[in-house]
Amino acid sequence: MAGACDVLKNPDEPTPLSTVVTYDALGASDTIGYGGSNPCIPLIACTSGPGYVQQVTRRLQSSGKDVTLQNLGVPGAVLSPEVQTLMQSMNGCEAQGFNICRNVLSDEAPYVRRTATLATLFIGANDANAIGRAVKNGLGGSNQAAYIQTHIQNFARDMQTFVTTVRGRSPNIRIVVLNLPNMANTPYAAALPLAEKRVLQQLTVGFSAGINALTSQGVRVVDLMCDANFYNPSIFSADGFHPNDTGYNYMTELVYAAATSSTPSAPRASCSYMTIY
Repeated sequence: MAGACDVLKNPDEPTPLSTVVTYDALGASDTIGYGGSNPCIPLIACTSGPGYVQQVTRRLQSSGKDVTLQNLGVPGAVLSPEVQTLMQSMNGCEAQGFNICRNVLSDEAPYVRRTATLATLFIGANDANAIGRAVKNGLGGSNQAAYIQTHIQNFARDMQTFVTTVRGRSPNIRIVVLNLPNMANTPYAAALPLAEKRVLQQLTVGFSAGINALTSQGVRVVDLMCDANFYNPSIFSADGFHPNDTGYNYMTELVYAAATSSTPSAPRASCSYMTIY
């Protein structure tokens, strides 16, 4: 297991979860447990699957809480309309057999219930792939570094917008966001050329920094970037991109702890996994 993190303390932290939990899950294919043994169908309140959303729901229920789940996540989703448009321009909207294109800011966050007390979000991997593909296709022009940095800055801005939107719907909601691992060091990227790995690294490290910054607003961040366990090939499905059942079990432990702890851990500001390539 990775080393212990600093304790996160924020005076604006919402009150503890009550015995009634109204849980809204946002994100992409992770919300249905894609890559696991029996993923759920998108956009239904399935609680029987292997994904962390389903397992967290069951864990909360087994602890005596009355939980209602709304799963807003859609396979292939990205954070913003801007990156969705970029994906569409490259015919990149097919995800796990679903010919769809959605984004969290327009298609998920505005539908968080006004009674919601808990929200989780894992987003950015599809964004990194889309932007990486755009760089490979030359859309960054002669200054690829500036193109990448602009997308990183926009991602951080859009994560702030996500929090504002969700809290505008439900002011006292507890928000848990997972940052990204260094995707260049995950199995699906193993065969990529070094230049493409470096782009993925820059994007995912930059995206995770934007997510980590949300802790100043009382958001609870699960730190995958600096977690050694999340670079173990044994937790990934055959595609090397999505978690398998073992991976979702591990994510469940992290998300459940972040959602229920009175002293959540803060993400690390730096670690060796940020500079592998």
